[in-house]
Amino acid sequence: MKRWVVILIVVGVLVAGYFGVQAYSQSQARQSIEDLQTEIIAKGDLTATVGATGSVRSNQTALLSFQTSGTVDFVHQSLGEHVSAGEVLATLKMSSLSSQIILAEAELVSAKRALDDLLYSRQASAAAQLALAQAHETLEDAEYVEYVRQEGYRASSDTIKAAEANLLLANEEVDVAQQRYDHASGDTGRALALSNLISAKKKRDSIQRNLNWYQGSPTEGEQALLDADVAIAEARLADAQREWERVKDGPSPNDIRAAEARVAASEATLDMARITAPFAGSITSIDVLAGDQISPGTQGFRIDDLSRLLVEVEISEVDINRVALGQSVTLNFDAVLDQVYNGVVVEKGLIGTSLQGVVSFPVIVEVIDADEAIKPGMTAAVNIIVEQIENVVLVPNRAVRVRDGERVVYLLVDSVITPTPVVLGATSDLYSEIVEGDVNVGDEIILNPPSFIFEAGEPPGFMGGMGGMR
Repeated sequence: MKRWVVILIVVGVLVAGYFGVQAYSQSQARQSIEDLQTEIIAKGDLTATVGATGSVRSNQTALLSFQTSGTVDFVHQSLGEHVSAGEVLATLKMSSLSSQIILAEAELVSAKRALDDLLYSRQASAAAQLALAQAHETLEDAEYVEYVRQEGYRASSDTIKAAEANLLLANEEVDVAQQRYDHASGDTGRALALSNLISAKKKRDSIQRNLNWYQGSPTEGEQALLDADVAIAEARLADAQREWERVKDGPSPNDIRAAEARVAASEATLDMARITAPFAGSITSIDVLAGDQISPGTQGFRIDDLSRLLVEVEISEVDINRVALGQSVTLNFDAVLDQVYNGVVVEKGLIGTSLQGVVSFPVIVEVIDADEAIKPGMTAAVNIIVEQIENVVLVPNRAVRVRDGERVVYLLVDSVITPTPVVLGATSDLYSEIVEGDVNVGDEIILNPPSFIFEAGEPPGFMGGMGGMR
């Protein structure tokens, strides 16, 4: 009897415990339903971005140091001033420099003179070559003139033919004038006809003399002048030939290179006494003052090319293939509140680096609307716009969970929490595109699924009293 009593008591306790757990689980489930946050699924536009954080830097930066010891003589520029490439920023007192640098100034003068002499020699060679060619041409001209002015060659055949034709015309004019004179009447008429006849004969005689000269031989005086012109041309050609032989080889290329190297070495030694700007930019740091004693390696200036401001960020290997040159970028700065700047991707690294097992690639963004508020060294939050799509089904990112290796969202259907596997497409900071999955516009999606549905051994009321899962 006692044994049956014990059995009944144990069974009663188990039954009470079972129904108690059921009641508790259902109560917990009802409480979870009441605490759910939901959102109605809709279509919309999505801007997919890849985010990262980086620091602003200038287009080019240089830290400029002195190469020798000495005393700063003068600082030629001021902080923030824009300088050109090669502009002197500071100099050292000559009296404080080593003898090697002081002597380099005299060496530079000597080296430049030697180089000029070599270069002049090369120029003299070119000039002599030109003079020789001109002398050859002058002699050829003189010999040609002497040749054509020999008997029968004082003029070209065309000139002689033209003179003969002119002589025929002149003879005809004389005949006409003679006839008019013979038939003229009256004193006035005969006087006019006589004047015309005399003019016609003078013209004919002049043409005849020219023709006779063209067809005749030069006089002794003319021949002497022709011979003299040829002799002078020959003498000048001989002089030009001798000058060319003297300078034609000119300096050797090795001699010129050695002289140029000597000049460059002297200039480099003198440059140790000053700091010059290696490129155009703004002075962003001055670390020396006039009178400072400096040693080799002492930093004097920092110069930055602020014509472009860049932000370098590290992009995960998961996202790097979504990033491309020319993509638009938005930038936010902690130092500049309530303002969004625009940029563009200008460089994408080809080699990744691994840090604590995470592989990332460098990407450089140019700020295209930078103003004076943006300065090198500032921190920038960068969002690279990798894709823009329109009119797609969107789900909030905070509603997406991972279960058994796949992405899942939880819908609330008739007060039943329903897990639905999904495949996501483009993603922004807040929303993701649904590519696959039983999710439709108008569905109610749960933003904060209760934690118990992820635990092993879900409460029985979850599957039964709440209608079960789909």
